[in-house]
Amino acid sequence: MLVLTSNLSTVRKAVSLLTLCFSSMAFADIKIQDSLGEQVFSEVPKRVASLNWELTENVIELGVSPIATADIAGYREWVQRPELPQTTQDIGDRAEPNLEKLAELKPDVILIGAALYSIKSKLEEIAPVVFFHSYQAEHNNAEQVDKAFMSIATLLNKEAEAKQKLATRTQVFAELKTKLDTAFPNGLPKVASMRFANTTSAYVYGDNAMPQYALEAVGIENALSLANTQWGVTQKKLKFLRSVDANVLLYFQPFYEEEKLNASPLWKAMPFVQQNKVASVASTWTYGGAMSLQYLAEAMTDSLLEVANQQ
Repeated sequence: MLVLTSNLSTVRKAVSLLTLCFSSMAFADIKIQDSLGEQVFSEVPKRVASLNWELTENVIELGVSPIATADIAGYREWVQRPELPQTTQDIGDRAEPNLEKLAELKPDVILIGAALYSIKSKLEEIAPVVFFHSYQAEHNNAEQVDKAFMSIATLLNKEAEAKQKLATRTQVFAELKTKLDTAFPNGLPKVASMRFANTTSAYVYGDNAMPQYALEAVGIENALSLANTQWGVTQKKLKFLRSVDANVLLYFQPFYEEEKLNASPLWKAMPFVQQNKVASVASTWTYGGAMSLQYLAEAMTDSLLEVANQQ
């Protein structure tokens, strides 16, 4: 009987210890790194407000519907993927969000980028703020975007989903490269990518630009040499594009002056235009989150296949 009582006491102690351990795990602090250092949360935020399109993308990719974001009409025109949930509330301009409406939505956390850093203290009166300054000239933007994605995944208890997304992205890059190698049997072309500012100037993507990182991921070199910048973009006069020469030029939609551009003698004289080595790219955000690299690679591959079919 003494032995039985002793064993029962041991079992009870073990159960108590396991209960304590599981209890500690359940209430363990969530620690993440944002651009200002370590952030600590006592529980997973449920109501997420994301005031930056890059970060909004990340939240949606992780299977969470943000309760609020800025400039929903602009997001649906310029970003498009991932699709913004219908339940997400619009809180106004990305540079000047409606703080009263945001407060009414009672977020558990607010995600911001560099554009709203100056009002961070005001936002902290509403909810804890997580800040990511992903785009800077001094670092690799693609790497920083991935780090922000994983930090948000940790915060939202979605690390497994994030890792799977990144693994799928790598696989997609390989599949796209195979398609391009087949379409260009004599070797992949060099490619320049850009957005039109108007019919006489363009924002040309170079080193540290997300379109360029996406092209590199599928084995393509930049046709132009440009200095590293914060956003990886440099504004140039249209005549600068002559240096693309016989390589391929891709330009991103939306651009609402294509008819006027196509009538321009300067544009029609460009070598890549005369050789049918130019194509537009479906609207894809070029300053986005981790998965935007995949979307950029997919959209630009579609455009390059179009060019290959014209040769």
